[in-house]
Amino acid sequence: MFTGIIEALGKIEKIEKEGTNLHFTLSSSISDELKIDQSLAHDGVCLTVVKMEPGKHTVTAIEETLKRSRLGSWETGSMVNLERAMIANARLDGHMVQGHVDTVGTCTKVEEADGSWYFYFEYEPAPNRILVDKGSVCINGVSLTVVEPTDRSFSVAIIPYTYEHTNFHQFKPGSTVNLEFDIIGKYLAKYMEVYRV
Repeated sequence: MFTGIIEALGKIEKIEKEGTNLHFTLSSSISDELKIDQSLAHDGVCLTVVKMEPGKHTVTAIEETLKRSRLGSWETGSMVNLERAMIANARLDGHMVQGHVDTVGTCTKVEEADGSWYFYFEYEPAPNRILVDKGSVCINGVSLTVVEPTDRSFSVAIIPYTYEHTNFHQFKPGSTVNLEFDIIGKYLAKYMEVYRV
């Protein structure tokens, strides 16, 4: 479980293909603090550390993960948002994030607002992809507040700190992102489906 509060940016140093799997080696300021078998969110995708080197760590994405996320489009040199799993007695500064990406979204517009930014996104609608105004959504692992949602689009407002310390500063119209919808909305949608509410 994660909170959507990014700890560091990681740089993809190497990508290796093995069957349908991809192994990603990243360097970051927290890589030396990790350990084998540890869960770490990479752009919002929970991946397991499988190898350690000085200043670097390696994770593996299997075919199912690659289908549901934008990890297959990562390239050497790409910058990735990193967050370690939450500690049970720590403050929940963002919201409850599982690290299980629901779908890929597309940035449609970036608007500067005199010291902050609005980012607009679209995605394929589905019954369990529920957003509410001022609710939570996770974009590339970042916990954010939803603005003006529809059944296929929404926007978020970004403060300068988030803009500078995550990979949001790289987004432009056409950029793809990993989206994880709020778990409460997903359970509610499932309940309504099962019990025909």
